[in-house]
Amino acid sequence: MTHPIELTIQEPLPGAYVWQLLETDDQGAHPRVLGKAYDAADSYELALSAGQRALQSAIRDRAAPGRK
Repeated sequence: MTHPIELTIQEPLPGAYVWQLLETDDQGAHPRVLGKAYDAADSYELALSAGQRALQSAIRDRAAPGRK
């Protein structure tokens, strides 16, 4: 079974937005960082777009043949 992945956007400094992917267990607890931005984006929208690309990549990796 696959575990839920959550995309979050945070603003640690004014005008600096970073995304991260959190993977949880089957009950949605014990999140671990699956991936995160290397650099902050200048807007929420740019961070969201980059995070969505990373999420799609993670989904493709998990759907690849031979992956359990």
